[in-house]
Amino acid sequence: MRPLPAQPSFAAYGASHWIVLIVLAVGVLVLAWFGSRHRSDTRTVWTVGRAFAAVLVAFHVPILVYDLSPGRFDIQHSLPFQISDFAWMAAAYALWSHRQWAYSLTYYWGLTLVPQALITPALDGPDVPSVDFFSFWGQHLLVIWAAVYLTWWAGMRPTWRGFAVAAAVTVSWGVAMLAFNEAAGTNYLFVSRRPDNPSLLDLMGEWPWYLGVELVVGLAAWALLTWPWTRSRALSRPD
Repeated sequence: MRPLPAQPSFAAYGASHWIVLIVLAVGVLVLAWFGSRHRSDTRTVWTVGRAFAAVLVAFHVPILVYDLSPGRFDIQHSLPFQISDFAWMAAAYALWSHRQWAYSLTYYWGLTLVPQALITPALDGPDVPSVDFFSFWGQHLLVIWAAVYLTWWAGMRPTWRGFAVAAAVTVSWGVAMLAFNEAAGTNYLFVSRRPDNPSLLDLMGEWPWYLGVELVVGLAAWALLTWPWTRSRALSRPD
């Protein structure tokens, strides 16, 4: 009996990567298009949002259980300590409840931190149709789509208070992960060393200097994602 051929490994900017990026763009355009037509229909907004939340939970919980199973568990990767892990939880709660703090986390993480994984994916494993492939890309695409839905369909908007909340949560979790990584020999959030694959962190210097650069650049990007919305609201207020 001939052995089955080995499954090819994922390659950044190979065919499967480009397909994922196209799927991402199509999803964003579809959500924005439907949002422009159904934003005023409150019932539809809540129904679609809660259905979307259910999809996030149905997709991620089995994967989380699978990653934590004895035959799969690896302390380096299996614990739900990455920003993308918290992002899908925040996104699901925001979709279900429309709570501003959950939306803020989804908005800032989903439109800045999560997309970095699409640009420089840290996916060291088999290509499509492996579980790891669909887990990695589904986790990131769904959060980005959730941020787009909440903003351009549900009509939620970032605020400076939400900016402060997201910054405080992100920095606090980064500090916690520094301590955990030191104790466990891990590298969650890439705060203890840069990822092995090429990434934007390569442009920010060595550890620990890249942490400071990343913080400044990240907060500046978040401010730019906040200012147009707050300015437009200020201009729309009557004198």
